[in-house]
Amino acid sequence: FVGVVIELIWTFVHDGHFESRSGLIYGPFNLLYGIGAVALTVMLYRFRNHSGWLSFLGGMVVGSAVEYVCSWAQELAFGSRSWDYSAMPFNLNGRICLTYAFYWGILGYMWIKHIYPRLAVLILKIPQKAGKIATWILLAFFIFNSVVTCVSIYRWTERQNGVEAPDSFWSFIDERFPDERMERVFANMKFGQNNG
Repeated sequence: FVGVVIELIWTFVHDGHFESRSGLIYGPFNLLYGIGAVALTVMLYRFRNHSGWLSFLGGMVVGSAVEYVCSWAQELAFGSRSWDYSAMPFNLNGRICLTYAFYWGILGYMWIKHIYPRLAVLILKIPQKAGKIATWILLAFFIFNSVVTCVSIYRWTERQNGVEAPDSFWSFIDERFPDERMERVFANMKFGQNNG
């Protein structure tokens, strides 16, 4: 959620208008940042008492790896990309670049040294029973949201390729998630690119 907010602010400052940076069909959420936060925590939290440079450099490596894998998986599954850094210097297949690796480094440092430790303290204050219920509800929501997102993007991709809805289920998806809605939610989605 915070990643989406930061990107919204960035597009407003940089381009003069707000643009959706959501990665899921419902809500201002982007799984890239969620996966990134989990990966940063798993890989780097054990080193939280070490030098801040370790968190920064680890953030660059871990965040860039997550970003590369997510871009590759999206292109493999849907034939599309949500970002392309091909025009930026020091990029790798347009999926990652040094500039955004630097931002991942800052995020890694902030997450490991400041954000996650404070967040963990707050999480521990939630009563266990309420915490479990909230966790299951959120997990169910994100699984549902992810499945609906995958189905709607799949069908959007098919429409881009001129494939008609084969049955009433896919017709319902076309009606519920038309191109205009998909373009509004996934403003940077590009189809048919293959940069390796």
